[in-house]
Amino acid sequence: MQTFTFRAEEDMEDVRIDKCLMLLMDSLSRTYIQKLIKDGLVLVGTSPVKANYKVRTDDLLQISVPDAVEPEILPEDIPLDILYEDSDLLVVNKPKGMVVHPAAGHYSGTLVNALLYYCHDSLSGINGIMRPGIVHRIDRDTTGSLLVCKNDFAHAHIAQQLKEHSITRRYRAIVHGVIKEDGGTVDAPIGRSSSDRKKMAVNDKNGKNAVTHYRVLERFRDYTYIECELETGRTHQIRVHMASIAHPLLGDEVYAPGRKGGAAFGKLTLQGQTLHAQILGFVHPRSGAYIETCAPLPDYFNRLLCILRN
Repeated sequence: MQTFTFRAEEDMEDVRIDKCLMLLMDSLSRTYIQKLIKDGLVLVGTSPVKANYKVRTDDLLQISVPDAVEPEILPEDIPLDILYEDSDLLVVNKPKGMVVHPAAGHYSGTLVNALLYYCHDSLSGINGIMRPGIVHRIDRDTTGSLLVCKNDFAHAHIAQQLKEHSITRRYRAIVHGVIKEDGGTVDAPIGRSSSDRKKMAVNDKNGKNAVTHYRVLERFRDYTYIECELETGRTHQIRVHMASIAHPLLGDEVYAPGRKGGAAFGKLTLQGQTLHAQILGFVHPRSGAYIETCAPLPDYFNRLLCILRN
């Protein structure tokens, strides 16, 4: 059990305690905070309060958060499309719809379940039992290259390259609208959306530096096929950046509201954003050699391009 204490400041005056604590502890959802309040784990001074209590300036707020109980993650015989492998790491071509690591509601069928079966005990442990081998991630509906580390030595070296932004990551995407210029750069900080905590957004106040370079590969009547190269690697970076310049990704059900999300193109029905992590390049942690892998476009992506060309 961890206990956190805050002194309410003047700008918190007359704000509901559940909302106030959500702002103070952005890792916790409002629903979870309300559960803690119901369980008597939120105090003002020495007294438990209800969720509708309105904070007063200088209130001493105390919230106790129970230790997380991590479920057992089991190996599962799920086929893997491996683009590169040696004794230190492997690069996997992740299919659409596969969650990378277990989380609430997704404790099976994830890439981690598949890796535990394929690699047995040969996975790095730096990120804990829920994310063995996982040094970076891509979204459930994004396909393509994902680097997995088999030991902590490799993990530490790859994590440093990610921190230094020296890993090559080039994506293919189809976006709404016709981009007139042949390329460009979106340099805009990304952080949690102030209006919807489940979404990311360009956030000048609380966002982290984020840079995406893009170039046009092909133009269609209502869409543009582009390549994006990440200079940084923020959550949903390409999806947020392209939406911020009025060219959200085709099929993106989060950042392209009101657009054709799961719309059918002929007999092809989209499932989530049209985004593919194609090129992944890095310096091998042991040999020092530069290695670059290329994940072929998935079938649905090629079929969609054919439909748009016709």
